[in-house]
Amino acid sequence: MSTLPRARWWWGFALYAGIALLHIGALALGARDAAAATKLLLMPLLALAVLWAGRGSRWGTTYTVLFLALAFSWLGDGAATFFPTAPELPVMLLCFGLAHVCYIWLFWRVLAVRPLPLWSALYGCWWIGLLLVLWPTLEALLIPVALYGLVLAGTAAAASRCHPLIAWGGALFLASDTLLAFRLFTPEAMPGWTSPLVMLTYCLGQGLLAAGVVVADRLRDASERHRAVEAA
Repeated sequence: MSTLPRARWWWGFALYAGIALLHIGALALGARDAAAATKLLLMPLLALAVLWAGRGSRWGTTYTVLFLALAFSWLGDGAATFFPTAPELPVMLLCFGLAHVCYIWLFWRVLAVRPLPLWSALYGCWWIGLLLVLWPTLEALLIPVALYGLVLAGTAAAASRCHPLIAWGGALFLASDTLLAFRLFTPEAMPGWTSPLVMLTYCLGQGLLAAGVVVADRLRDASERHRAVEAA
């Protein structure tokens, strides 16, 4: 088995990228129905991309946890659709918070290849700074937003210990939710073009996280096989 996904492994991610671009374009044009429909396709298509790219791998803990993270993200994307009688923002924070817990465990316990870099302390500074800036507007959502920000920063920090694709994915996911936070709580300060930018960084972040997990899992398997051969 090769250390990287099989030839043409990227086809599934190309399909995901195409739908992501359609979604971002619909947002930019104000086509709400098209944007809503394409948004709900994103995480299922990303899961299919992982299935295609990872075929031939051992379907163990790594992929199980990744699919859980994508499933919780999908519920977060469709919070208003799947839970129409519940308040959208708290449900969205809960679903994405669970996704981040999955990512943190996966990146910290399974796929880490280096110690936590010193520069990852910036993510802690980001969390403190974001709460200080948004504090006056959060009101009853202060604790939920603080907890969500903590796991979001945790994902980015844990990702910094992993393959560069994962590290970049974690950083872009954090950038996306930072923009979203300002759109939600200080909408008067955010121009309209930041809405598609939120989804551009989100789609890139999730895509890089998923692709990075596939590549990192292949590399980890190759390393284990190499050690086994040397020990034989």
